[in-house]
Amino acid sequence: MSYTENYRKLPCITSVTSTVCALMGVAPPAHATTAAYDEILSRASGEIEKCLIYAPDAIGYDLCTAYSSLFEKIKQHAPQEVLVQSVFPSVTPVCFASMFTGAMPRVHGIQQYERPVLTCDTLFDALVRAKKRVAIVAVKNSSIDLIFKNRKLDYFSEAYDPEVTERVIKLLKAAEHDFILAYHQEYDDTLHRTTPFRAECIQALEVHIESFERLAKEFERAWGKYKRALFSAPDHGGHVDPITGKGTHGEDIPEDMVVKHFVRLA
Repeated sequence: MSYTENYRKLPCITSVTSTVCALMGVAPPAHATTAAYDEILSRASGEIEKCLIYAPDAIGYDLCTAYSSLFEKIKQHAPQEVLVQSVFPSVTPVCFASMFTGAMPRVHGIQQYERPVLTCDTLFDALVRAKKRVAIVAVKNSSIDLIFKNRKLDYFSEAYDPEVTERVIKLLKAAEHDFILAYHQEYDDTLHRTTPFRAECIQALEVHIESFERLAKEFERAWGKYKRALFSAPDHGGHVDPITGKGTHGEDIPEDMVVKHFVRLA
């Protein structure tokens, strides 16, 4: 299938919530009606005890194809691949709201670039109801840091991506949580200053991949005795704005709407 012509036929990022709930044996949140990733569930053997999701901002499928050797490093730790479509408008708070509620924007209510605290049911609420201990680790005042507040889980608001990584490593070592979400944003920040394939952007991409490798290795060391799942799950891609000449996103076009998720079950 040509992703540029048929991307609307791909699974949706809303399936992340359904997939995690199915893997962990948790009843999904109220509005999560999208089917789970079949290719992931078909490889599952029993319920998962621990889950780590790494969520880098704006890492689109075009990067996977242009820099396939870099993404081989991700595949070494998370070899199962799922090509998926984002939601429209393909901007960060809309996309992550959909990813972690399992609902489309018209249902969860964030339909443009705004960052209210979501009041609808989320993956995190579903996990907490199931007595799972949840942590969200994100850059302070980022979308993920803001829109999922006011829940009975552990929030860690860090200065920037390196501090997020270090915090997650500490949490993995402590092994007190059942689910950790880690968010990074350097590539997206650089994209908006430059263009998607500029050297500065690719350097930021390399940093994200190095960070994922560190987290994946600690994930194995610290959580190796548990049945576990590791995800790399970006929200959207990006393109060059013909007016400003800078990187942007938010359109219903393949560059913005197609991403690849990587998963490991163990």
